[in-house]
Amino acid sequence: MTTTEFDPGLLGEHCWLECANGERVMLPVTRWRDDPDSADELLLAACLGPTLDVGCGPGRLVDALVRRGVIALGVDVSPVAVELTTARGAPALCRNVFDHIPGEGRWRHVLLADGNIGIGGDPVALLRRVRELLRPGGSVLTELDPPGTGLRRQQVRLSSVDGRGGWFDWARVGPDGLDRTAAEAGLDIRWLNERGGRWFAELQRS
Repeated sequence: MTTTEFDPGLLGEHCWLECANGERVMLPVTRWRDDPDSADELLLAACLGPTLDVGCGPGRLVDALVRRGVIALGVDVSPVAVELTTARGAPALCRNVFDHIPGEGRWRHVLLADGNIGIGGDPVALLRRVRELLRPGGSVLTELDPPGTGLRRQQVRLSSVDGRGGWFDWARVGPDGLDRTAAEAGLDIRWLNERGGRWFAELQRS
């Protein structure tokens, strides 16, 4: 089975992102594998129609949506993530978001939870791609880093007590970096909110 950078965390191993500037960002691996919490509910409650979860990880959000009767699909580049999601009974595909995605242009919502707005290291490029997946009036529901983060594009690697992975491109976006990022991607900010120390936003396609 092919391995990907985040697999140790998906499997519950204590790990963190090591940034090229020396900063360390702890990864909430327990939250990834648990049932959705009250902060996740802010995203879930906004999913009012067919929803695509990009970087679905172990599938807690896809599973929760399916149980509520919402059409949902998870996509992740990690076969481990897809296996964990389908083991919950939720649908998932091993797919890069920049490749062909079922239902392109017809999704009502796309989830970018758990910092997945950073995928690929270029949030504008990612959001432009996600915009293509949405139907007119659809929205991106995304999790952000805390205020003060701005927009940071950086090289990171996953580290754990057992070792380090290879460097890859990642990005972090805070509320103070969202206005320009969303505008350049052709999206409008519908709301920005904080719950349980986590920050979330909904970005709408016109």
